[in-house]
Amino acid sequence: MPERDRYQVVKSHPAGEIVALDTGLGIDRSEQLVIIHLVSRRRTRAQKERLYALLAERLRDDCGLDPADLIVSVTENDDEDWSFGSGRAQFLTGELH
Repeated sequence: MPERDRYQVVKSHPAGEIVALDTGLGIDRSEQLVIIHLVSRRRTRAQKERLYALLAERLRDDCGLDPADLIVSVTENDDEDWSFGSGRAQFLTGELH
């Protein structure tokens, strides 16, 4: 990702406000659950799998987060779905690549 290509919203929720079961996978979660939802241009399956692994590894190493407490969701869209300001679709106008 380019250095200045980041838009981030962080929201904390009190215990009991989020229900995040294991989807039948036998995953035991703690109260330290982190859910990351990304909105992104299309990426390959390999890129996504690498992202999931890196997020789990770095959050474990840097923050002590158990990988079982990480849920990641990606919503993909296309160039025409982005406007970064000024009422223009910068990917379509060529201002961004």
